[in-house]
Amino acid sequence: MSKTFLKPAAEWFATLPDFYASACMLITDEEDRVLLVKPNYRSYWLIPGGIMEPDELPHRSAEREVEEEIGLSVQARHLLVVHWSLPEGDRPKSMVNFLFDGGVIPADTPITLQESELDDYGFFPWSEAAGMLSAATSPRLPAARRARTESRTVYLPSG
Repeated sequence: MSKTFLKPAAEWFATLPDFYASACMLITDEEDRVLLVKPNYRSYWLIPGGIMEPDELPHRSAEREVEEEIGLSVQARHLLVVHWSLPEGDRPKSMVNFLFDGGVIPADTPITLQESELDDYGFFPWSEAAGMLSAATSPRLPAARRARTESRTVYLPSG
């Protein structure tokens, strides 16, 4: 039995929920330390990445953001974490974050910071790195480590 729309498609799509989307990339060095960046507009550090463009695939967004932020052309590998966060604080909509594996790079790899947004970067031990992130994003790191170790994707709901 075929379903008939009671509304024109554009009206129906306008009734669907929307949310924010971001993508980032876990990059570690040969000593298994996590690469983080320090934005000049936040008090905490971030995993390299950012907000997705409306016409962009998540893995391409992560690649673009990493190249823009730290000057590295890194291919997104396995999807490690899908983190869904319900609306919270000043954010009126849910947020979905896709965290991809960016692999291992030598610690002496040249990093070029996007100076308009970033003040610093560094490689940090996993436990220290998690403590440098916001409370909302810090659960991504242990989930990503588990996903990388177990070669699987972790779904991480919060809120």
